[in-house]
Amino acid sequence: MTVPLDRTAGLRVADFDFHLPEKLIAQQPPVERGTSRMLLLDRAACASDNQNFLTDRSFADLPFLLNPGDLLVLNDSRVIPARLFARRATSRGKQEASGQIEVLLTQLDGAGNWSTLVRPGRKVRIGDQLEFAAASGAIVLRADVLAAGEFGERTLRFEAVDDFFAALEQIGHMPLPPYIKRDDANTDRERYQTVFAVQRGSVAAPTAGLHFTPQILDAIAARGVEIARLTLHVGLGTFAPLRVETVNEIRLHSERYTLPAATAQALNRARTAGRRVVAVGTTAVRTLEHCALTAEQTGTEITAHSGETSIFISPGYSFRLVGAMLTNFHLPQSSLLMLVSAFAGREAVLKAYAHAVKDYYRFFSYGDCMFIT
Repeated sequence: MTVPLDRTAGLRVADFDFHLPEKLIAQQPPVERGTSRMLLLDRAACASDNQNFLTDRSFADLPFLLNPGDLLVLNDSRVIPARLFARRATSRGKQEASGQIEVLLTQLDGAGNWSTLVRPGRKVRIGDQLEFAAASGAIVLRADVLAAGEFGERTLRFEAVDDFFAALEQIGHMPLPPYIKRDDANTDRERYQTVFAVQRGSVAAPTAGLHFTPQILDAIAARGVEIARLTLHVGLGTFAPLRVETVNEIRLHSERYTLPAATAQALNRARTAGRRVVAVGTTAVRTLEHCALTAEQTGTEITAHSGETSIFISPGYSFRLVGAMLTNFHLPQSSLLMLVSAFAGREAVLKAYAHAVKDYYRFFSYGDCMFIT
């Protein structure tokens, strides 16, 4: 189905603003996973000028809103405890009394170096060595600062250890987004993680997936819906604000993804049979559309592969694969809100957000969700 979308020419970042009372920003997950509210946005009703294109539902209704034969695509990336605290070492390997430095790991490159955000950035210079200690004071990790960028961006090379991710589990904190105004808790290690998370590497959760429980996934499969997985590791783009005024100036950071063979085959089968592809989250949407564009450019079917994508989807984009999406509510003036607006139309999405605000939906990572058909 093709829905008329807004034209991209002349759109400003400010055109994607909306009023959000701070009290609607969820600070905690729901008591039970899978009990969130869900706003249903019907694009067909919207396209026919039906004013009743929004319906208040529950996430537990999702299995019954999917059609037998749909292909549901999940992002199985696992969030790592990417928020660390360090001190700068002297040339003798002793820690300077220069105060604590916060380090957020954002992406691992092919050479084994980490892109990071550090705060305060003025304390961390190229050539410095940072030391990361356990509560006992024992040094667990060391890293050299290789490069410096704008807005606190630093490239670090960690000294080799037996198990780097085990070290992160020991000293790291879950990287809760800055709009959650509290320290991370032990419960966040499980709740800021999808039940199907497997592949370690994200520094933010693919939050639309947080609603699923094993029971709901079983109900979806029992309805005759095919379920497939891909991996996109959420990186710096999630944290970096847009520092431009017009939409056509936006450039996103690259993020690593993997499309497994089974998922590539499932996508090709669904495409051939005309079955609907339902993406869970904007990370799945971006990966699917990037892979579809790559196949289109090469004149081939979708194939299994790994790579990086910096695809930016905004109003005017023509979707190749995705026929429906589940998504959480996103920040004002964000690239993710623009992606959702590309799928359903900016005016319809802003009306949906206004409805959600009026009806006290919970917003952002630990908040409620929206299903767009």
